[in-house]
Amino acid sequence: MALTDLLVKQASPRERDFKISDGGGLYLLVRPNGSKLWRMKYRHYGKEKKLSFGSYPEVGLKQARLLRDEARVEIGRGGDPARRKREERIAAYIRAGDTFAAVAFEFIAKREAEGLAMATLVKSNWLASVLNKSIGHRPIAEITPHEMLSVLKKYESDGHYEKARRLRSFASRVFRYAVSTLRAEHDPCSPLKGALISPKAKHYAAITDPVELGGLLRAIDVYEGYPSTRFALQIAPHVFVRPGELRHAEWDELDWDAAVWRIPPGKMKSRRPHAVPLSRQVLAILQEVRGINGGSNYIFRSLHARGRPMSENTVNGALRRMGYTGDEMTAHGMRATASTLLNESGLWSHDAIERALAHQDNNVVRGIYHRGQHWEERVRMAQWWSDFLDQLRANGAKRGEKDSGG
Repeated sequence: MALTDLLVKQASPRERDFKISDGGGLYLLVRPNGSKLWRMKYRHYGKEKKLSFGSYPEVGLKQARLLRDEARVEIGRGGDPARRKREERIAAYIRAGDTFAAVAFEFIAKREAEGLAMATLVKSNWLASVLNKSIGHRPIAEITPHEMLSVLKKYESDGHYEKARRLRSFASRVFRYAVSTLRAEHDPCSPLKGALISPKAKHYAAITDPVELGGLLRAIDVYEGYPSTRFALQIAPHVFVRPGELRHAEWDELDWDAAVWRIPPGKMKSRRPHAVPLSRQVLAILQEVRGINGGSNYIFRSLHARGRPMSENTVNGALRRMGYTGDEMTAHGMRATASTLLNESGLWSHDAIERALAHQDNNVVRGIYHRGQHWEERVRMAQWWSDFLDQLRANGAKRGEKDSGG
């Protein structure tokens, strides 16, 4: 006998479960606690199976019959609705766990295992932490282009054009990783490439006048802040590596006998090993540093965090306290200072200077050849440059002609 709305409504609980059939496998299961559950019984390849359609009155008789009919059509086509529903539940559970934050940090861990430069890893973690404030909790497969645009526009509206661009680029890489690992179907950042304002090219402020550079060097010598910071400020002009490479320098990377600092590929922007010849002046400063930081793995250790290098903003912060604004000098600007004055000296080949700056050569074979060919020149250049800085520190006068020794 087919069910009616009145019969379903008036069905009273008993001491045990009991069923009221409707036809086509559909029945109402009435439980002792008074709950009424819609169930459907069917066979799939000879095996009896059950399907749940929810509870009454949330699901009424009419809706339960529609769900039964849809299931029967699926069964008629060879499908198994119970298995499909189970797989959908599992997929939904997985999607809920695959949040943007979880996938982003998994992606960063993968890149770290592949040898991503330390500075890039730090930036990636920072970008992930910024995005996690808005979308970190969201299942990555459910994030839409509209949602991403809304997040990025907030930073753009504050004038942070470069930040918005970097966030879009990082998020896009995370989404593409999610697609490749079957956690998402598309990259919602892809359609947004032309939606953001393009930031103006940024050049790091640098002192390129020899007299002004001499003044900076003398100011560094009398810097009254944390000693490790002063040592970093003293060494930076001599070696002109990137700020992240300097602050992550470790003692076991130094070859004291050969007077070389060998930076592993994981710390380099190019992901290639880089060797820095050390002048007598730099070795002397490093000996002083070892006297106060010798117990740390990092040459320039953090003042506050044990086992960590000095923070990213330490050197720039010291420059500001010394009275140099961000438009006058930056930690990264040390590289531009050295590049400009070394090229202007006319004593050194452009290739040797580029190798010293660890600029990547697009021609791999040529790059390997030039790194080997210019090493001796770079050793002489490193000592000449340190002697030249001493001369500027001593008198601040314009540089004179000096033989390279080559």
